Amino acid sequence: MSETPVSGATRDAYPLALIQLVEAGVDVFALDADLSASTMGYKFGDKYPARWKSVGVAEQNMVGIAAGLAAAGKTAFIASFASFLPGRCFDQLRTSVAQPKGGLNVKCVASHGGVTVGEDGMSAQAIEDLSLATSLIPFDVVVPADFEEAKQAIVAVGRTMRPAYVRTGRPKVDGIYTPEYRFEIGKADLLRAGADVTIIACGILVGVALKAADALAHDGISARVLNMATIKPLDREAVIAAARETGAIVTAEEHQTTGGLGGAVARLLAETAPVPVAFVGVDRYGTSGKWDELLGYFRLTPERVAQAARDVIARKR
Repeated sequence: MSETPVSGATRDAYPLALIQLVEAGVDVFALDADLSASTMGYKFGDKYPARWKSVGVAEQNMVGIAAGLAAAGKTAFIASFASFLPGRCFDQLRTSVAQPKGGLNVKCVASHGGVTVGEDGMSAQAIEDLSLATSLIPFDVVVPADFEEAKQAIVAVGRTMRPAYVRTGRPKVDGIYTPEYRFEIGKADLLRAGADVTIIACGILVGVALKAADALAHDGISARVLNMATIKPLDREAVIAAARETGAIVTAEEHQTTGGLGGAVARLLAETAPVPVAFVGVDRYGTSGKWDELLGYFRLTPERVAQAARDVIARKR
């Protein structure tokens, strides 16, 4: 019998993944920047106090310390809010992590990504972080869709020697995956087959995309849904196949439409298989409110994704 999908906040997967890595023999050392009660890093520190340290409100210094730990052979994890990591310490990530030796073994796990930080408001809503992270040449960039995928993704990047950026979120969301699922860096997951249009989504917008596909099915439209958890390296084969087999693409992400998932997909299609594309994302700064209400405020909804799908199908015809 299949197991039940695991619901919960993706940020809650962070300490569990670190503990799993340590128990598997990975030499992990984790740092927080005074937000461990929100990133959940303190739970790892409670379990392995000799492998964890909070450096205070000092994200730039945290990156430098992590680079030193990685240069000394550790698998270094750093955690903060996505508005601060990479927002406050991009230069240190670029010069101290991305550039030396082709990239040091530092893993960034940024909580409170996107607009669903809710009442924290505009300044805490990171809608630029994926653009910044993907611009760091050696970095892998991952945006998990649910708790189970987040746990597996953090373990997966922890087993590599490359720098990585994993975005997690604050709200508890319905599970999509069971523990039977197997995440792989750089591989999309086909959640629904379809022939008329493909919806490529990441993070919390994967659940929105599935609801949009349900709505489209009522209109006789067959929508393929791809969970593109890895923004970089992008699953080129899955995107090209979707373009050639369905002829129209919609991307959906909790991020601005400049950069991020939509930009990566559009560039690949322009080079290989041009088709009509629509982009669902954020195009303005936000406000304070409950996280689910903010999805409506920014129109990150099944209705908008479904309408974008209808529009690109019309352009295809």
